[in-house]
Amino acid sequence: MSYQYLTIEERNRTALVTINRPDVLNALNTGVIAEIDAVFTEILGNSNYKGVILTGAGQKSFVAGADISELAALTEPTAVVLSKRGQAVFAKIENFPKPVVAAVNGFALGGGCELAMACHLRIASENAKFGQPEVNLGIIAGYGGTQRLTRLIGKTKALELLLTTDMITAAQAQGLGLVNAVVPIDQLIETALAMLQKCYKKSPRALANTITAVNACHETGVNGYEVEATLFGNCCHYSDFKEGTTAFLEKRAAQFQDI
Repeated sequence: MSYQYLTIEERNRTALVTINRPDVLNALNTGVIAEIDAVFTEILGNSNYKGVILTGAGQKSFVAGADISELAALTEPTAVVLSKRGQAVFAKIENFPKPVVAAVNGFALGGGCELAMACHLRIASENAKFGQPEVNLGIIAGYGGTQRLTRLIGKTKALELLLTTDMITAAQAQGLGLVNAVVPIDQLIETALAMLQKCYKKSPRALANTITAVNACHETGVNGYEVEATLFGNCCHYSDFKEGTTAFLEKRAAQFQDI
Protein backbone atom coordinates (compact mmCIF):
# COMPACT_ATOMS: atom_id res chain seq x y z
CA MET A 1 0.00 0.00 0.00
CA SER A 2 1.24 3.51 -0.78
CA TYR A 3 0.96 6.41 1.64
CA GLN A 4 0.92 10.17 1.23
CA TYR A 5 2.27 11.10 4.64
CA LEU A 6 4.21 7.98 5.69
CA THR A 7 7.00 5.84 4.40
CA ILE A 8 7.46 2.19 5.35
CA GLU A 9 10.53 0.06 4.79
CA GLU A 10 11.73 -3.29 6.08
CA ARG A 11 14.80 -3.50 8.30
CA ASN A 12 15.65 -6.96 9.64
CA ARG A 13 11.99 -8.03 9.83
CA THR A 14 11.10 -4.67 11.35
CA ALA A 15 8.68 -2.20 9.81
CA LEU A 16 10.38 1.20 9.93
CA VAL A 17 7.51 3.68 9.66
CA THR A 18 8.44 7.32 9.15
CA ILE A 19 6.02 10.23 9.41
CA ASN A 20 7.11 12.23 6.39
CA ARG A 21 6.00 15.87 6.66
CA PRO A 22 9.32 17.55 7.47
CA ASP A 23 8.16 20.92 6.09
CA VAL A 24 5.73 21.17 9.04
CA LEU A 25 7.92 19.23 11.52
CA ASN A 26 5.82 16.10 10.88
CA ALA A 27 2.71 17.62 12.45
CA LEU A 28 -0.33 15.37 12.78
CA ASN A 29 -3.43 16.00 10.74
CA THR A 30 -6.44 13.79 10.06
CA GLY A 31 -4.71 12.32 7.04
CA VAL A 32 -1.65 11.28 9.06
CA ILE A 33 -3.85 9.73 11.75
CA ALA A 34 -5.76 7.76 9.10
CA GLU A 35 -2.54 6.51 7.53
CA ILE A 36 -1.07 5.49 10.91
CA ASP A 37 -4.22 3.44 11.44
CA ALA A 38 -3.87 1.88 8.00
CA VAL A 39 -0.16 1.10 8.27
CA PHE A 40 -0.59 -0.75 11.55
CA THR A 41 -3.35 -2.82 9.97
CA GLU A 42 -0.97 -3.61 7.11
CA ILE A 43 1.86 -4.57 9.48
CA LEU A 44 -0.43 -6.76 11.57
CA GLY A 45 -1.40 -8.72 8.48
CA ASN A 46 2.19 -9.20 7.30
CA SER A 47 3.86 -12.08 9.15
CA ASN A 48 7.27 -11.00 7.86
CA TYR A 49 7.17 -8.04 10.23
CA LYS A 50 7.95 -8.95 13.83
CA GLY A 51 7.98 -5.41 15.23
CA VAL A 52 7.70 -1.72 14.43
CA ILE A 53 9.85 1.39 14.74
CA LEU A 54 7.94 4.66 14.49
CA THR A 55 9.93 7.83 13.80
CA GLY A 56 9.78 11.20 12.04
CA ALA A 57 11.52 12.50 8.93
CA GLY A 58 14.59 14.66 9.41
CA GLN A 59 16.62 15.41 12.53
CA LYS A 60 14.50 18.17 14.05
CA SER A 61 11.21 16.57 14.90
CA PHE A 62 9.51 13.28 15.68
CA VAL A 63 6.10 14.96 15.65
CA ALA A 64 5.84 18.59 16.72
CA GLY A 65 2.15 18.41 17.56
CA ALA A 66 -1.13 18.66 15.74
CA ASP A 67 -1.85 20.67 12.63
CA ILE A 68 -3.05 23.95 14.16
CA SER A 69 -4.91 24.97 11.01
CA GLU A 70 -7.16 21.94 11.50
CA LEU A 71 -7.56 22.54 15.23
CA ALA A 72 -8.60 26.16 14.69
CA ALA A 73 -11.69 25.05 12.77
CA LEU A 74 -13.01 22.70 15.48
CA THR A 75 -16.37 23.02 17.16
CA GLU A 76 -17.34 21.21 20.36
CA PRO A 77 -18.96 18.23 18.55
CA THR A 78 -16.18 17.89 15.95
CA ALA A 79 -13.51 18.17 18.64
CA VAL A 80 -14.99 15.22 20.52
CA VAL A 81 -15.02 13.18 17.32
CA LEU A 82 -11.40 14.12 16.55
CA SER A 83 -10.27 13.25 20.06
CA LYS A 84 -12.00 9.86 20.07
CA ARG A 85 -10.57 9.04 16.63
CA GLY A 86 -7.02 9.84 17.76
CA GLN A 87 -7.51 7.94 20.99
CA ALA A 88 -8.69 4.88 19.09
CA VAL A 89 -5.71 4.88 16.73
CA PHE A 90 -3.22 5.40 19.56
CA ALA A 91 -4.90 2.63 21.58
CA LYS A 92 -4.41 0.37 18.55
CA ILE A 93 -0.67 1.04 18.83
CA GLU A 94 -0.64 0.56 22.60
CA ASN A 95 -2.42 -2.80 22.26
CA PHE A 96 -0.53 -3.92 19.15
CA PRO A 97 0.61 -7.55 19.58
CA LYS A 98 4.03 -6.89 18.05
CA PRO A 99 6.53 -4.69 19.94
CA VAL A 100 6.50 -1.03 18.88
CA VAL A 101 9.42 1.34 19.54
CA ALA A 102 9.18 5.10 19.17
CA ALA A 103 12.50 6.46 17.86
CA VAL A 104 12.08 10.06 18.97
CA ASN A 105 14.32 12.22 16.77
CA GLY A 106 13.71 15.74 18.04
CA PHE A 107 10.51 17.47 19.12
CA ALA A 108 7.76 15.25 20.53
CA LEU A 109 5.17 17.85 21.47
CA GLY A 110 1.43 17.62 21.98
CA GLY A 111 0.13 14.84 19.76
CA GLY A 112 3.73 13.82 19.11
CA CYS A 113 4.36 13.17 22.78
CA GLU A 114 1.02 11.34 22.95
CA LEU A 115 2.00 9.21 19.95
CA ALA A 116 5.36 8.31 21.50
CA MET A 117 3.67 7.37 24.78
CA ALA A 118 1.33 5.01 22.94
CA CYS A 119 4.35 2.97 21.79
CA HIS A 120 5.61 0.18 24.03
CA LEU A 121 9.18 1.48 24.23
CA ARG A 122 10.78 4.86 23.58
CA ILE A 123 14.34 5.63 22.48
CA ALA A 124 15.19 9.34 22.28
CA SER A 125 17.95 11.19 20.47
CA GLU A 126 20.02 13.58 22.58
CA ASN A 127 18.29 16.57 20.97
CA ALA A 128 14.77 15.31 21.69
CA LYS A 129 12.32 17.51 23.60
CA PHE A 130 9.02 16.41 25.12
CA GLY A 131 6.03 18.49 26.11
CA GLN A 132 2.26 18.89 26.19
CA PRO A 133 1.60 22.54 25.25
CA GLU A 134 -2.14 22.23 24.56
CA VAL A 135 -3.36 24.59 27.29
CA ASN A 136 -1.48 27.38 25.50
CA LEU A 137 -4.13 26.99 22.78
CA GLY A 138 -7.05 26.92 25.20
CA ILE A 139 -7.54 23.14 24.87
CA ILE A 140 -6.20 20.03 26.60
CA ALA A 141 -4.31 16.99 25.40
CA GLY A 142 -6.91 14.96 23.53
CA TYR A 143 -5.21 11.82 22.20
CA GLY A 144 -4.70 10.15 25.57
CA GLY A 145 -2.00 12.45 26.90
CA THR A 146 -3.64 13.23 30.23
CA GLN A 147 -3.97 9.52 30.92
CA ARG A 148 -0.72 8.02 29.60
CA LEU A 149 1.55 10.76 30.93
CA THR A 150 0.07 10.30 34.40
CA ARG A 151 0.53 6.53 34.23
CA LEU A 152 4.11 6.81 33.02
CA ILE A 153 5.51 9.52 35.30
CA GLY A 154 2.94 9.94 38.08
CA LYS A 155 0.21 12.48 38.81
CA THR A 156 2.35 15.19 40.39
CA LYS A 157 4.88 15.54 37.59
CA ALA A 158 2.28 14.95 34.88
CA LEU A 159 0.17 17.82 36.17
CA GLU A 160 3.23 20.05 36.30
CA LEU A 161 4.05 19.40 32.64
CA LEU A 162 0.44 19.60 31.47
CA LEU A 163 -0.34 22.83 33.37
CA THR A 164 2.91 24.75 32.88
CA THR A 165 3.55 23.37 29.34
CA ASP A 166 7.27 23.22 30.17
CA MET A 167 9.31 21.20 27.70
CA ILE A 168 11.75 18.65 29.06
CA THR A 169 14.96 17.33 27.56
CA ALA A 170 15.62 13.74 26.59
CA ALA A 171 17.78 13.31 29.70
CA GLN A 172 15.01 14.66 31.91
CA ALA A 173 12.49 12.39 30.20
CA GLN A 174 14.71 9.40 30.89
CA GLY A 175 15.02 10.42 34.52
CA LEU A 176 11.23 10.52 34.81
CA GLY A 177 10.85 7.11 33.20
CA LEU A 178 9.26 8.53 30.06
CA VAL A 179 11.95 7.10 27.76
CA ASN A 180 14.02 3.93 27.95
CA ALA A 181 17.29 5.27 26.58
CA VAL A 182 18.93 8.40 25.14
CA VAL A 183 21.48 8.08 22.33
CA PRO A 184 23.19 10.26 19.70
CA ILE A 185 20.83 10.86 16.81
CA ASP A 186 23.00 8.94 14.36
CA GLN A 187 22.59 5.85 16.56
CA LEU A 188 18.85 6.18 17.10
CA ILE A 189 17.44 3.73 14.57
CA GLU A 190 20.21 1.17 15.12
CA THR A 191 19.58 1.28 18.89
CA ALA A 192 15.87 0.75 18.34
CA LEU A 193 16.59 -2.13 15.98
CA ALA A 194 18.95 -3.72 18.49
CA MET A 195 16.31 -3.53 21.20
CA LEU A 196 13.77 -5.18 18.93
CA GLN A 197 16.25 -7.91 17.94
CA LYS A 198 16.37 -8.90 21.61
CA CYS A 199 12.59 -9.19 21.58
CA TYR A 200 12.59 -11.27 18.40
CA LYS A 201 14.50 -14.05 20.16
CA LYS A 202 11.52 -14.55 22.45
CA SER A 203 8.18 -16.24 21.87
CA PRO A 204 5.99 -13.90 19.76
CA ARG A 205 2.88 -15.13 21.53
CA ALA A 206 4.42 -14.56 24.95
CA LEU A 207 5.41 -11.04 23.87
CA ALA A 208 1.85 -10.30 22.72
CA ASN A 209 0.35 -11.69 25.91
CA THR A 210 2.79 -9.67 28.02
CA ILE A 211 1.72 -6.46 26.26
CA THR A 212 -1.94 -7.29 26.91
CA ALA A 213 -1.32 -8.14 30.57
CA VAL A 214 0.68 -4.98 31.27
CA ASN A 215 -1.97 -2.80 29.60
CA ALA A 216 -4.65 -4.44 31.74
CA CYS A 217 -3.00 -2.84 34.77
CA HIS A 218 -4.55 0.50 33.80
CA GLU A 219 -7.93 -0.58 32.45
CA THR A 220 -10.85 0.57 34.58
CA GLY A 221 -12.93 -2.29 35.92
CA VAL A 222 -10.43 -4.94 34.83
CA ASN A 223 -8.68 -7.28 37.26
CA GLY A 224 -5.14 -7.28 35.95
CA TYR A 225 -4.18 -10.31 38.02
CA GLU A 226 -7.05 -12.29 36.50
CA VAL A 227 -5.98 -11.22 33.01
CA GLU A 228 -2.40 -12.23 33.79
CA ALA A 229 -3.46 -15.68 35.04
CA THR A 230 -5.62 -16.28 31.97
CA LEU A 231 -2.84 -15.27 29.58
CA PHE A 232 -0.29 -17.31 31.55
CA GLY A 233 -2.51 -20.33 30.97
CA ASN A 234 -3.03 -19.38 27.34
CA CYS A 235 0.72 -19.54 26.71
CA CYS A 236 0.78 -23.16 27.87
CA HIS A 237 -1.65 -24.08 25.09
CA TYR A 238 0.90 -23.35 22.37
CA SER A 239 4.07 -25.07 21.17
CA ASP A 240 6.28 -22.16 22.21
CA PHE A 241 5.83 -23.18 25.84
CA LYS A 242 7.11 -26.69 25.21
CA GLU A 243 9.93 -25.39 23.03
CA GLY A 244 10.99 -22.78 25.59
CA THR A 245 11.03 -25.15 28.56
CA THR A 246 12.67 -27.96 26.58
CA ALA A 247 15.37 -25.64 25.23
CA PHE A 248 16.12 -24.42 28.76
CA LEU A 249 16.48 -27.95 30.08
CA GLU A 250 18.61 -28.95 27.10
CA LYS A 251 20.78 -25.83 27.52
CA ARG A 252 20.21 -24.56 23.99
CA ALA A 253 18.64 -21.50 22.38
CA ALA A 254 14.91 -21.81 21.84
CA GLN A 255 13.55 -21.75 18.30
CA PHE A 256 10.15 -20.12 18.55
CA GLN A 257 7.56 -20.12 15.78
CA ASP A 258 6.05 -16.96 14.27
CA ILE A 259 2.38 -16.42 15.05
